[in-house]
Amino acid sequence: MITKPDKNAVRKRRHARVRKSVVGTTEQPRLNVYRSNKHIYAQLIDDNEGVTVASASTKDNEMKVETTGNVDAAKQVGELVAKRAQDKGFKSVVFDRGGYLYHGRVKALAEAAREAGLEF
Repeated sequence: MITKPDKNAVRKRRHARVRKSVVGTTEQPRLNVYRSNKHIYAQLIDDNEGVTVASASTKDNEMKVETTGNVDAAKQVGELVAKRAQDKGFKSVVFDRGGYLYHGRVKALAEAAREAGLEF
């Protein structure tokens, strides 16, 4: 019997393919998104130095949502990561969707970050 690879393995392969061309620099860090069933996480990563510049997630104390695995929570994370990026002096970023489809929570996070002032 032939078994299908699980969704996360397929996502990781897709993410590895995309990461060949998406690189964050000191001037323009990479906005990485990770999505789990209950939470969503966003990080600004400088790949040249190998450091996380800023981050936000639904686990942060500043989040004011009751349910964390929905589009409203993703919008708040996008706004929060954009605010933290601008506080550190970053205006422009490279978006890394983490191998996920640009739809739903990932799209909501990206659009909220754009509306809050990040350019990508």
